[in-house]
Amino acid sequence: MYLTQQTDYALRVLIYTAVNHDDLVNIATIAETYDISKSHLMKVVTALVKGGFLHSVRGKGGGLRLSRPPEEIRIGAVVRTMEPLQIVECFSQNNQCIISHNCRLAEILHGGVKAFLAHLDGFTLADLLNKSMHEVLYISQIPIIAEP
Repeated sequence: MYLTQQTDYALRVLIYTAVNHDDLVNIATIAETYDISKSHLMKVVTALVKGGFLHSVRGKGGGLRLSRPPEEIRIGAVVRTMEPLQIVECFSQNNQCIISHNCRLAEILHGGVKAFLAHLDGFTLADLLNKSMHEVLYISQIPIIAEP
C-alpha cells in the first residue's frame, strides 16, 4: 500500500506540533524545518484542522496546536482522514468496471485495507515521539553560547 505525500506531511506536522506542545507553531516554521513546500503544508493543515487533529489560532501571535493529547490521536484515524483509500476503481462511487458484480477482488482488497488500518489504529501520535525526535524538532531550545 502506498500513502500519499499529503499523509506523510500530515504525520510530520502532527509530530512537530506534538514535540512543540508548549508553543503555538506555524506553517512557515514547519515547512522550513522539513524543507517542504509551504503551499502543500497549508492544504495538509486545513485537512488536519477539519479532521479535528489540530486547532488553528488566527491573528497575530497565532499558530497551530494539537486539538487533543498525542495519546488520543490514532495513526489510523489520520490516515483515514488524509487518504481516499480507494485503491481500485470498484471502491469508488463512480465505478465503471464491468466485472464488479462477479469479482471477489474488491472483497479481498477491502480486507487488506481493513487490516492495515486496524494495525495503524494500534498506535498513537505519542508512540511516534521519542527523545531524539524532541532534540531535532523542539523549537524553544535556546543555544548556550560560552562566553570568553
